[in-house]
Amino acid sequence: MSVTLTGQVERITYENEDTSFRVLRVGSLEGDGARRGSISVVGTLPAVGPGTRVRITGKFVVDPRHGEQFRADVLVPIEPTTLVGLERFLGSGTIHGVGPALAKRIVEKFQLDTLKILDDAPERLSEVPGLGPKRIQEIKESWAAQRALSSVLVLLQTHGASPGLAQRIVKHYGDRAASILQRSPYRMALDVRGVGFKTADRIAASLGIARDHPERCQAGILHVLGELSESGHVYAPKPDLFAAVAELLGVGVDHVEAGLDALRASERVVVTGEAVYLARLERAEAAVARGVRRLLEGRGRVVAGVDRILDAFETKRGIQLAPAQRLAVETAAREAFAIITGGPGVGKTTIVRAVLAVFESAGLLVRLAAPTGRAAKRLSESTGRDASTLHRLLEFDPRKGFQRNADHPLDADVVIVDEASMVDVELAEALFAALPARVKLLLVGDADQLPSVGPGAVLRDLVASGCVPTVRLTEVFRQAEESGIVRNAYRILRGEMPETAEPEDPRGDFFVVRRRTPEEAASTVREIVTVRIPRRFGLDPRRDVQVLTPMHRGPAGTQLLNELLQQTLNPLGPAIEVRGQKLRIGDKVMQTRNDYDRQVWNGDVGTIARLDPEKRALTVRFEQGDVDYDEGSLEALSLAYALSVHKSQGSEYPAVVIPLLTTHFVMLSRNLLYTAVTRARKLCVLVADPRAIWLALEETRREDRKTRLADRVRGL
Repeated sequence: MSVTLTGQVERITYENEDTSFRVLRVGSLEGDGARRGSISVVGTLPAVGPGTRVRITGKFVVDPRHGEQFRADVLVPIEPTTLVGLERFLGSGTIHGVGPALAKRIVEKFQLDTLKILDDAPERLSEVPGLGPKRIQEIKESWAAQRALSSVLVLLQTHGASPGLAQRIVKHYGDRAASILQRSPYRMALDVRGVGFKTADRIAASLGIARDHPERCQAGILHVLGELSESGHVYAPKPDLFAAVAELLGVGVDHVEAGLDALRASERVVVTGEAVYLARLERAEAAVARGVRRLLEGRGRVVAGVDRILDAFETKRGIQLAPAQRLAVETAAREAFAIITGGPGVGKTTIVRAVLAVFESAGLLVRLAAPTGRAAKRLSESTGRDASTLHRLLEFDPRKGFQRNADHPLDADVVIVDEASMVDVELAEALFAALPARVKLLLVGDADQLPSVGPGAVLRDLVASGCVPTVRLTEVFRQAEESGIVRNAYRILRGEMPETAEPEDPRGDFFVVRRRTPEEAASTVREIVTVRIPRRFGLDPRRDVQVLTPMHRGPAGTQLLNELLQQTLNPLGPAIEVRGQKLRIGDKVMQTRNDYDRQVWNGDVGTIARLDPEKRALTVRFEQGDVDYDEGSLEALSLAYALSVHKSQGSEYPAVVIPLLTTHFVMLSRNLLYTAVTRARKLCVLVADPRAIWLALEETRREDRKTRLADRVRGL
């Protein structure tokens, strides 16, 4: 239960200016539930100095290491009413350019009217001895910013918005923030990164703003388009968009149409026929199409003597390339832009090695990349060459964007991108922009997998366009054909029921365990992960076994399965609670969004190596190294004993356990089941209701996305 207290800041124990996470010692407490003496106050809070009187709203918690604390959701400075309080308040460091000595001089001059003077007549600071125009202007600007921040905090505190969000609003609007927020809250959703439509809508409703306000319609349209982009769509058909926005807002379609016209005029959206795009996605899709056409019209580097080089490659490796593999290498050598696609066991890795041999023998500079760190590491291990993430290849800077671009192209003769099915339309835009003249581009991936987490289905669209030279590999080699995982992956692609190995088959690597209810399936998943697989196959349940499930919610979704597996595998020790999850040392966790500052990417999985509950800070050990997290960045972490199938793209695991039930029906598709199964390297176990498997096999359109890249490449 939340309580509100007032008190005085005694000292700053810890603060991080980047994230606004702070630990304060606050004393002289008053209010419901106030304790005697002082208490540690923790949270994402605005900057305050020692001596500042504050009002805090939150709840008392007991930390295992540090005892009782007050977890504050809101902290607002209170104006002092005494001369001593005024001196402490002004001299606390929150007003840039005012220290204790100057604060004393200001208060001596203006007495109890000090704050009124700062608000209404700051030019009178010239009456204070020793203050020149430059310093007065500095104080005036700092005071105005503090006032604006406090006003916005008061307005937002009942709506669950963080101090960090309030600071972004003030930074964007300056001292007009509070008045804009009160008069036109939907402008926040339109203008300020991180302000969602729902937050703006709650504030607007509390202020009595009309439901058909024009800016509400505009914000609603952007909200719906944003949600569709998060589901992978690049555009929305106009009738579908109008219906969705009208239902969301409870207004007529004519209001939505007027809102769309306004957004179009302000260039926030682009309308092409019946397709409505967020402007950034239309720009990206059009740029990718232009980049593809540019490559197709170019020649790339000429490579001679391919047959001779491949003969030497085969002799050195003691192998013989199949005709389709040889054709793939020859196509890559001949064309400026080519795609190699195929499922498991068709020898894509061998082809990449052969292509490298051809290009390096010709003296070409080859750059290898993949969309994720894990995929890049696998590419490097399989080729023996350096490989990087696409973001690193393109030298992404979080403040400046991609540093490799049309003005500063890549230093490369050939670029090879593995796991290309994971490349979304905006990353593809950055890649094509950075390609130099006469470069050769080779995309390698499985077009039958789920498309990228981000918007678009770039690899699938480029193959479907029929314009890009493509070699689709279908021959499964004998060693791979012996794998039940590979055989069943192709059965799934053909719409056939996968076959289970006999329980005691020593060579079995694919098993189907029948369960009907989500509760039975969850219990069985826990037993298989924590008992059966370690006992029979000697695999570590945390390091080697990954649960993949179609959904986040429900008894067999990621949330409850993570809780269930954590209770069994890592139940004890100090913890930090984040969004209802307890994170402990030893827990497997996943990064859920790209963090360009820390160089850790959406989908990266690591293990918590260190943890400080008082500072709400921890360190995660990823494959690429240790990454530190504090209060402001913890929201990006989630337990990863169980992941969604979408989040597993581009990764492989020694063992995969997949619950598949009829309660997952809204997510079931053939592509999803195929992607989940092909994540397994040594062992795959389906804990499934056979009816759910059939539902998945029969659904081939679930992963269709609204894109027009294929048509654009064709010139339609």
